[in-house]
Amino acid sequence: MDRPELFSMTGISGPNPPMPPPPRIPVDLDLRVWGMGADGHPFSQHARARNISQGGALLSDIERDLKIGDTIAVQNGEKKARCKVVWLTNTRSAQKIKVGVQLLKEQECPWATLLPQAPGQMPATGKAQRRWERHKISLGITLRNDRSTLPLRVNATDVSARGCYVETLSPFQIGTALTAEWFCGAQKLISRTFVRSCDPQVGMGIEFMGLTTEQQQRFQQYLRAMNPFACSIEHANRN
Repeated sequence: MDRPELFSMTGISGPNPPMPPPPRIPVDLDLRVWGMGADGHPFSQHARARNISQGGALLSDIERDLKIGDTIAVQNGEKKARCKVVWLTNTRSAQKIKVGVQLLKEQECPWATLLPQAPGQMPATGKAQRRWERHKISLGITLRNDRSTLPLRVNATDVSARGCYVETLSPFQIGTALTAEWFCGAQKLISRTFVRSCDPQVGMGIEFMGLTTEQQQRFQQYLRAMNPFACSIEHANRN
């Protein structure tokens, strides 16, 4: 009995195309970085993230020479992670040494909350799809930048539980992380914020990222009581 022929599928369907790299988001984010320098001495300093993704980041303002392949640690707020140095270059400018880092496997992304919703992720439903109305009111907010000890007191407009538009002649660039403080009635709220839009000499749109669901609901009720007529509707997963 003849043996059946074995057919190769190579000519019929090729290998799966490589997955595209995670999108990079431009930011100006203050981080703490530490590890072992190329000279064998430990270092710890503040640096700036210039762009971020789910798998890594571009860092600048690094003051110590590093080695490609070495592991360093980064911290954003309370989140820490270990990264591998994949490339570096000395800019010989104010940005000093730029370093490309890749998060090690099983390390939680320390800036995940600053990234957009992943493609293919199922949209929120039910309570997670709750709407937040924007209200055209004037709300005093104090902003603090990680790079300066001087607070910036501004007026916010188009306010919702997810964010607001801040009127200022000197807006921060898109991607800047700030800390915002304001009052909801007698209660003081403090939230980490992220600059989502920037209009030079006009203002900037910021997103509140540190409020709990309970705080969001209470603040939205406060806004509704101050201004029953909302100017727009937005979903919870948008600014």
